[in-house]
Amino acid sequence: MSERAALIGAGAMGGAIGARLLETGNTLAVFDLDEEKVAALVRKGARAAKSAADAADGADFIVTSLNAPHVVKAAAFGEAGIAEGARKGAVIIDMSSIDPVATRELAQMARDRGLRWVDSPLSGGAPKALIGELTLMAGGEAEDVAAAHKLLRHVASNYTHMGPSGAGQTTKLINQVLCGLGFLAVAEATQLALDAGVDAAKIPQALRGGRADSAILQEYMPRYVDKDYRRTGRIDNMVKDLNGAMDLARGTSTAMPLTALCAEIHRMLTAAGLGGEDQAALMEFFKGPDKEQFS
Repeated sequence: MSERAALIGAGAMGGAIGARLLETGNTLAVFDLDEEKVAALVRKGARAAKSAADAADGADFIVTSLNAPHVVKAAAFGEAGIAEGARKGAVIIDMSSIDPVATRELAQMARDRGLRWVDSPLSGGAPKALIGELTLMAGGEAEDVAAAHKLLRHVASNYTHMGPSGAGQTTKLINQVLCGLGFLAVAEATQLALDAGVDAAKIPQALRGGRADSAILQEYMPRYVDKDYRRTGRIDNMVKDLNGAMDLARGTSTAMPLTALCAEIHRMLTAAGLGGEDQAALMEFFKGPDKEQFS
């Protein structure tokens, strides 16, 4: 069964989500300030909306894929925002990665306007979105989370209700701690293998199924070895998420020394001008003056 959906934010992640929703037969109205990103989805069958309100008009589900709480708030409740065009009872599905406190405030604002809000951040990136295999962690009222699944089943193979509003975003921060540390550990191990003369390209195969195995090892060690820095994510986005995890940890008095170091290394690379690069560029941190530099 097809669903009537709107998409606000058609960047790398939002664009992949939109493409998958169209491929699986849903109707989609899309709004983004970047007209080229909108045009890419229009060529796949989407309707170009003039505003977030226009996109939300007639939609049962409105997906937001944006990069900061204030941007999500403006898109949802600002001038010509979602709330101006959405019908009562429509479900706003925020697939952005923002902090849990802001999410709870946004969910309350939605309820005050007769709208439903589900925070459903993701793991898996654009490649998984395109084949419908995202991992989604949802927060919100049980009936709203269940309703959102009618649309999200087209993009996700793993969808878990984690609790009330903000619980999805909290789970995403935990996910990012594990991913950030994983990317860094695999990069460090790759450089050791290269320096020690081991064929690093064989390591994922050699360790497959063992305790050290992981999706990050299997995907990223070959990319580290091949210097494949094609972008599927951004280092500066990881900085944002790790900062959010550290803020959460301060509020819960949780010691996170490894995450603090991981965040600092990501900040160093961002300061060096690599913030817009993929996590594969973490290899640059381990290159000394005698090693080939980033190009």
